[in-house]
Amino acid sequence: MSSRYKPVTHCIFDMDGLLLDTETLYTIATQNILDKYFQNPRKIYTWDVKATLMGFQTEEVARRIVNYYEIPITWQEYVVLAKEQIDMLMPKCEKTKGAEKLVRHLYNNNVPICLATSSSKESYDVKTIQHKELFKLFHHIVQGSSDCEVKNGKPAPDIFLIAMKRFGDGVEAENCLVFEDAPNGVKAACSAGMQVVMVPDPNVPKFHCENATQVLDSLLDFKPEDFGLPAFSDK
Repeated sequence: MSSRYKPVTHCIFDMDGLLLDTETLYTIATQNILDKYFQNPRKIYTWDVKATLMGFQTEEVARRIVNYYEIPITWQEYVVLAKEQIDMLMPKCEKTKGAEKLVRHLYNNNVPICLATSSSKESYDVKTIQHKELFKLFHHIVQGSSDCEVKNGKPAPDIFLIAMKRFGDGVEAENCLVFEDAPNGVKAACSAGMQVVMVPDPNVPKFHCENATQVLDSLLDFKPEDFGLPAFSDK
């Protein structure tokens, strides 16, 4: 185990952009909505804007996009349009590289794992429709936009603290390792007092990665033994 990292016993995973390649589809969905209202000149959903929104719950994303782009609709109307796009695009989403290998490895080695996603239950169901066998491996799933216990979305620590609590008695923040791709998710994990492995999109500015415990290009690069977890056997 690397001396730079502390040993952990439990792992908490984000979903969008980390386990499922949904972020490209989210960009398409958002741009489709903008194009509905802005043709000439066209307003573009840029990565600078996107990076500030990743990890937020549904309502917060809708409020910020409507305000930033001055879309002539309410945030509630935006949510309806976004759901239409999600229902159309997200069933096509694929797993990210290394996602299934890592999740199954931890599960098969009796490492408790859970999912902490800002997605609503409805959105989660659409995105995971092709991947139900993988998501059955999680001890529990926290869906931030639908969970009444999650009072504040990322970057607040609520979702990770609730995910930790649902593992059962005796689990502390220092026992948990979070896997995230979003800057707001990293902030939330740090605020919860947990170590966090970040797998950012290449378009995310580097300064957003500074607070992560470890930054990787892919989940394929993760070495469980760095954090006192069972190593992969296929070396």
